[in-house]
Amino acid sequence: MEMLKYVLRFEDCDLTMVNRVGGKCASLGELLKADIPVPPGFAITTDAYKLFLAENGLTDKVLNRLKGLDEAMVDDINRASEEIRAWIEAGTISERLEDYVAERYRLLSRIARTPALPVAVRSSATAEDLPDASFAGQQETYLWVRGVDDLLDRIRKCWSSLFTPRAISYRMRRKFDHSQVLISVGVQKMVKSFAAGVMFTLNPATGDRATIVIDSNWGYGESVVSGEVTPDQFHVNKITMEVTKKTVSDKTIYYTTDPETDQVMKLEVDPERRLSQSLLDREIVALAELGVKIEKHYGKPMDIEWATEKSLPYKGDLYIVQSRPETVWSSKKAKPVVAPKASALEYIVAGLVEGKKIR
Repeated sequence: MEMLKYVLRFEDCDLTMVNRVGGKCASLGELLKADIPVPPGFAITTDAYKLFLAENGLTDKVLNRLKGLDEAMVDDINRASEEIRAWIEAGTISERLEDYVAERYRLLSRIARTPALPVAVRSSATAEDLPDASFAGQQETYLWVRGVDDLLDRIRKCWSSLFTPRAISYRMRRKFDHSQVLISVGVQKMVKSFAAGVMFTLNPATGDRATIVIDSNWGYGESVVSGEVTPDQFHVNKITMEVTKKTVSDKTIYYTTDPETDQVMKLEVDPERRLSQSLLDREIVALAELGVKIEKHYGKPMDIEWATEKSLPYKGDLYIVQSRPETVWSSKKAKPVVAPKASALEYIVAGLVEGKKIR
């Protein structure tokens, strides 16, 4: 069926499909296979992006505009970015591709029993969320998108965000071929977050693999991810699931949705909530348990975005909305406990001198 070439449910995605659905959508599909709570949604594949470029005469035009750019010439990169993004955002999505997206969106709305379901529209580049490259945050995310017309508009904006000045410069610096980096778009049921944030399955400050660290604020997680607020922080022992440290911060702002306009807005936190703990202890432990499960599934430390939805009338209000390999500590080589020695005797003596237990 041709539709499946261009639009796929998250359930049909996994880590073998990064070239078709990008790192983010592939990871969401993988999480669902591991029985992790993920808001439902679908991926618009890189084949759809390539079709759009071809039908609008942009495939060669975009690559030719990028030729000859020098990483040091910031103004030239900015101008190229502005022109390419304008071409893409003014492009026409073909009727058949529009029909495929609209049909999948209608089915998602029916599953959620919500007409014109509010969705998050997230870019998912093929070079994103890789263990050896930190592309995270270079492309766009749009929250609380409703209706097919708005969805199609945000899809074009996500496609164009593959050519932000930051993304262009990063690919040049890391020697990635522009023609080989494609983009998918994830369309995901919006979680009306009561609290949200990020979780690392190691301590990002020290690299300690025995500790899970959770950052949290009221509302949507964008305030935490963007660094606009100092979040609450909770440390959990990965073995005992004991909350070992709590830092409740003065949380000044948060993001939520205006019920009248459906627009995402930034508000000041009510005075009585600024110094209140944004997660209950049981939620902290439940998140940590999900973190352990995700790390075990991937076999490596993970950087995870999560949200709670208090409005749901049933248990299971924790959602994982993104997950990627942690790239800072995971790329560092562990130092040996004792430096290499010429003989077994030297090794034992050196270990005893340093007070290490030699096995």
